[in-house]
Amino acid sequence: MIVRFLGTHNEESDTTRLPAITIDGLLAVDAGGLTSALSRREQEEIAAILLSHGHYDHIRDIAAFAFNNAARLTPVYGTAVTLEVITTHLLDGVIYPRFAGSDSFLKRPVLDLKPLEAFRTVEIQGYRVLLLPVIHPLETVGFAITGPDGPNILYLTDTGPGLDRLWSRLDVNPQLVIIDTTFPNRLAQSASDSGHLCPRMLAAELAAFRQARGYLPPVILVHLSPRYEAEISAEVGLVAAELGAEIRIAREGEQVTV
Repeated sequence: MIVRFLGTHNEESDTTRLPAITIDGLLAVDAGGLTSALSRREQEEIAAILLSHGHYDHIRDIAAFAFNNAARLTPVYGTAVTLEVITTHLLDGVIYPRFAGSDSFLKRPVLDLKPLEAFRTVEIQGYRVLLLPVIHPLETVGFAITGPDGPNILYLTDTGPGLDRLWSRLDVNPQLVIIDTTFPNRLAQSASDSGHLCPRMLAAELAAFRQARGYLPPVILVHLSPRYEAEISAEVGLVAAELGAEIRIAREGEQVTV
């Protein structure tokens, strides 16, 4: 399983992109920096899109993807709430054409919206996907994704503290955890209020994972605020030393093989 990090930040600039990853070039998970990071050929290879929630930085490039790939039908998976955000606030016929319905100017849908439920495992393009509800102001899910040959990852962004209730619900032992760390410790209250993590909170969540599962896999951090990245990086280094764990920050364009 090859995980490619297209966007790893919560702000966009000439050096940072909004959240999105691909798995084996076939699955896209979130779509903040989806089209801005992929060539036309690479976009055409995307067979399905998973959306964690409906905040702008995670869905923005759905509109551009639909336009760029209008000759085919692409399935898009998420909770009913997330998919409703797409149809009522983005592909609404005003901001952008209704590419998710037959009432677009094409007279047919370009995106096939498929609602999923939390704690249900579904098969998508040969991958087993388990939805896990996390703590965030808008209904949000993480994904435990298992590849056709067995490798698996856990993707948890955006999320605040309180993930320990999920660890017993996993049906696999993840080999990689991709998780939110947006703020430094001095802004812990802002992190909690907005449904995100800081390094101190991350340490507690990972310690609970180890206690529940008996191990701690490598951890890669996403959804960082660029303005605080140096501060977060220093604090994460202390967390990694404290836990004796492999924890690092994801970079745009990076590929990891699981």
